[in-house]
Amino acid sequence: MNILILGGTKFLGHHLVDSALARGHEVTLFNRGKTNPNLFPQVETILGDREHDLEKLTQVGRAWDSVIDVAGYLPRIVRLSATSLERVVGRYAFISSISVYADTSKIGITESHPVGKIEDETIEEITGESYGPLKALCEKAVLDLYGERGLVIRPGLIVGPNDPTDRFTYWPVRVARGGDVLAPEKPEVAVQIVDVRDLADFIIQLIEEKASGIYNATGPDYELTLGAMLEACKQVSGSDANIRWMSVDFMKQNKVEEWSDMPVWVPDNEENQGFSRVAVSKAIKAGLKFRALAETVRDTLAWANTRPADHEWRAGLKPEREQELLKLLNA
Repeated sequence: MNILILGGTKFLGHHLVDSALARGHEVTLFNRGKTNPNLFPQVETILGDREHDLEKLTQVGRAWDSVIDVAGYLPRIVRLSATSLERVVGRYAFISSISVYADTSKIGITESHPVGKIEDETIEEITGESYGPLKALCEKAVLDLYGERGLVIRPGLIVGPNDPTDRFTYWPVRVARGGDVLAPEKPEVAVQIVDVRDLADFIIQLIEEKASGIYNATGPDYELTLGAMLEACKQVSGSDANIRWMSVDFMKQNKVEEWSDMPVWVPDNEENQGFSRVAVSKAIKAGLKFRALAETVRDTLAWANTRPADHEWRAGLKPEREQELLKLLNA
């Protein structure tokens, strides 16, 4: 197949290219050439900005079996892309997010669960409140135009090698360092993650099968707990880490933030109990497979260890902050 990827050189896009090439497909990238521009020298890259230069794709006399929109966040821009490419692509695959759901208090959220809405649909400021509803409007723009030729993937937290967010990477690296490791709430808290390589393979498979509709895509295929995830980090790295669990009250008192200071975690309360228990049976039935958690931890840790020693972490506690909190916890 001929596959066009909008982006393709950062995280999920990087692994989508790897997966597509490994499965024998021809890939064309369309991006600004600013992120990892030399990553795929063997792949055709058309340079341009998706807001202003889409005519470069429609004037080259080419057609693609599918486009994958990896980085669409604003409905206006996604609608522009979908409309401009309608005559040159067979299918439009849009990468969305489970953050579209309006209510995460229900366990087992399926693809038909109501999505969030926003009063002013023209706003283009992405915040914690607007991100999900804007993604939902992006989905609508694609599905309204493409119908049965439209495909929407709603991943949960994507993890693994090349992750620029550090949200999962923090844990294997921190646990490997050993000593007292601060962790949130309790070991029984549910978490959901999907290895970027498993997600990429699933998306390419859906395109091969000309699938349409909406798929939740997170994992694994059992209820994973935070304690089990951290234990896997210990076993893979051979660490002597001692996990110190902080109560939610302690974290509130000391302004320890969910998802950023303590990545992967949101409080396991009535309001959020469905956030990490999203139903993925439809995707599993369609072919989503999960590698062992230990493999994801091992490969993430190996990749993280290739980064510069002065890497500036985008998630997790800084060592000095963790030591301050440990002293307070001990007291």
